[in-house]
Amino acid sequence: MTLGYGDLRKGLSVELDGEPYAVVDYERSKMQQRAPVMRIRFKSFKTGRVVDRSFNGYDVKLTPASVERKSAQYIYNDGGFYYFMDTVTFDQFPIAEDQVQDVLSYMVEQTVVDAIFYEDSPIAIELPIAVDLEVADAVPWLKGDTAQGGTKPVTLETGFKVQVPLFVEVGEMIKVDTRTGEYLSRV
Repeated sequence: MTLGYGDLRKGLSVELDGEPYAVVDYERSKMQQRAPVMRIRFKSFKTGRVVDRSFNGYDVKLTPASVERKSAQYIYNDGGFYYFMDTVTFDQFPIAEDQVQDVLSYMVEQTVVDAIFYEDSPIAIELPIAVDLEVADAVPWLKGDTAQGGTKPVTLETGFKVQVPLFVEVGEMIKVDTRTGEYLSRV
């Protein structure tokens, strides 16, 4: 099975140079009396590297990757490996630290994530859009510090730093957007 331009959509898993990639963005442009040019931005599931490719002509075909997503729960880390448990079969599997490096700021034990498998081995983790984390450290504030609201930096239980409104205190749970790293609300 092959995919053409009409089958493309963001998040689609395709195989490129023998590795699984996700389609991040794509556009097609056509000038008069010339073949169309298709520009596609791919993100590697294994390394997180973003690759831009241009294709000329009408018959560009891509091969879909055999990527499987499973719901998993983060259990613990041991050395350079992070262990997850499949929420359906209760099977445990490790993922190397370098494969989950970009999501560690948002993961605490018992976090439910999507594990991405390629050829029956886990290669990446996808977080939910928002996670709830506890504020571990925050500077105190005084009423009247600002005329129109304001923010202050806090450190979360994972060590991640985020700007929050002045009224957020140590020990409170807050919701953080995992795509942008921004404060959303108190929980």
